[in-house]
Amino acid sequence: MKILIIGPSWVGDMMMSQSLYRTLKHNYPDAEIDVMAPAWCRPLLNKMPEVSKAIAMPVGHGQLALGQRYKLGKSLRASGYDQAIVLPNSLKSALVPFFAKIPKRTGWKGEMRYGLLNDIRNLDKQAFPLMVQRYVALAYQKQDIQSEQDLPQPLLWPKLQVESSDITATIEHFKLSTELPIIGFCPGAEFGPAKRWPDYHYAALADLLVEQGSQIVIFGSAKDRDVGESIIAKSGHPDSCINLAGSTSLDQAVNLLAGCKAVVSNDSGLMHIAAALDRPLVALYGPSSPDFTPPLSNKAEVIRLISGYHKVRRGDSDEGYHQSLIDIQPELAFETLMKLLSRCESSASE
Repeated sequence: MKILIIGPSWVGDMMMSQSLYRTLKHNYPDAEIDVMAPAWCRPLLNKMPEVSKAIAMPVGHGQLALGQRYKLGKSLRASGYDQAIVLPNSLKSALVPFFAKIPKRTGWKGEMRYGLLNDIRNLDKQAFPLMVQRYVALAYQKQDIQSEQDLPQPLLWPKLQVESSDITATIEHFKLSTELPIIGFCPGAEFGPAKRWPDYHYAALADLLVEQGSQIVIFGSAKDRDVGESIIAKSGHPDSCINLAGSTSLDQAVNLLAGCKAVVSNDSGLMHIAAALDRPLVALYGPSSPDFTPPLSNKAEVIRLISGYHKVRRGDSDEGYHQSLIDIQPELAFETLMKLLSRCESSASE
């Protein structure tokens, strides 16, 4: 059986989609699973053992590029795919499998995709409250899965595989200390400061952790570089904090996160990567909600002081922070992390 997945275009969604790949491989051990996604996804897909091949989607997110999608689909006609599973809900995301003439084309109805998909599912959002459940449901026949209660339990959560040699080589490449445990900070967020824990809280937490004998490594994209610098400037131990935001490739960031003793993160794609690496994780939530896309790990602790979903792109407080995140004090994050590490160490010794 050969399956083509049209994958998501966001880091967190891509990580959650691995649950689908793992489920398909469990159900069909001989299946060959290829994933078409933006080229930046390749480092993640390469660490998913269920994925046979990563195929770069040459069309930018949001672009129709009908002619280019047609040529791409036509080029796949001889690949022998038995089924395509389309994860994004857009009409354009269903075009390549249609043009490729893949016999079975599965996905949620989305943007009125009748005809493009011939195994179309009508989504009851209350029946599948989690995004990961909506992905995994597509691994089964439509008549067999009507709600989350029908899904086999437990779900196969995302699980990246990183070689220990790659962790060691990347730590050496960035000249990080091999004597001190690494606590990773992921202070960025895709939609701006309203989803970010304040830099001054990260700085205060860094001080508490450095005094416990840790080194702090800050992860993120180039646009998170200034946040990382601000954290270090406000810390009382700047020499024990290393800002790698914008300085690593995605592959290097994954290798380093895999080598962390623990990770503290905003609601972000890197948070989902840390969860998939099975690192002890403290996830800090404000206006966004963990009810739909929580970190999928038994070693994750979520801190959130409000309920419900709040569509806020910029908070009303200084620097655009949301008050609910300001209210999460560094001492609470520190205590939560210490309890989490103690629990993980106890479990490991049993």
